[in-house]
Amino acid sequence: MNHTGYEDRVSTVCIDATEVKRIREGAQLTQLYVSKVVGVTTDTISRWENNRYPTIRRENALKLAEALDVHLDDILLKPVAAESDAAIIPRKRSPLVWLVLAVILLSAILVIGSFLTQSPPPAVAVTAERLLPAYAAPGSTIPVQIRLTHRSQSGGIILREYFPAGWKIIQANPPASSLDNVHGVARWIIKAGDDRDRVVYLVQVDVEAKTDPTENFQGEIISSMEGSQSAIPVQGESSIKVAPVHWIDANADGRIDDAEMLEGSFTVEDMAGVHINWNDLESLWDAGSYRWDKKKGRFVPEPD
Repeated sequence: MNHTGYEDRVSTVCIDATEVKRIREGAQLTQLYVSKVVGVTTDTISRWENNRYPTIRRENALKLAEALDVHLDDILLKPVAAESDAAIIPRKRSPLVWLVLAVILLSAILVIGSFLTQSPPPAVAVTAERLLPAYAAPGSTIPVQIRLTHRSQSGGIILREYFPAGWKIIQANPPASSLDNVHGVARWIIKAGDDRDRVVYLVQVDVEAKTDPTENFQGEIISSMEGSQSAIPVQGESSIKVAPVHWIDANADGRIDDAEMLEGSFTVEDMAGVHINWNDLESLWDAGSYRWDKKKGRFVPEPD
């Protein structure tokens, strides 16, 4: 086996999750934009920013720095500098220094007291972001996630999803409160006290769907705050291309590589409550390549 370049491909670096998030938000860039530039999902960007995966492949770190328009060193985790002996030797402070410190402490107490007497900040509206695979084959089943934010500051909500006509939701967690597979509409009522952070469902593509066209998803989330009702569109990914490509095959090359399989494992984990056949995914991964069998209505392995 040829190992040339192997170390370069698997080399990893440690990123500073806090700095990555600060730079992205400071530049007013969305996770969706950054994910498209890097070539990963928005869920992966979120994991990087929340330090769930502090060590990433160097090539992804380079793409991340490019997306944020900064040098690679700006997003790498910096080693903690050792304190010098001089820094840890106690120093005598003059009376003036103690006076200044007392004034600062008194000011801090007054500021904290003013905050404690103020009324709580207004509630933040619940928002939602959709995660879609890039491709869907006619007759296949694909995973869809709706991530919810600011749930802790809200009571009950209603999530409404519009999916392509002829497509059918076959499983959902939680189950849809109302489902119209004929017109492509699903509704979820999530009551106060249910602190879930996402709604997930499996949708089966119309077997008669023509390849190449792009199909669209839409949705909105409705919540009540302080006696008023708000309806906010679901953000994130909204279009998917119909093609004989497996949903896990992000670059549509007819192969499921290790990186795609790793991302797929995250998706399967996040899709708790619905069934995705992991054995089928492994068989396509192990084979090296695959093809869509229209007669069988499923993807089949194509050994190299």
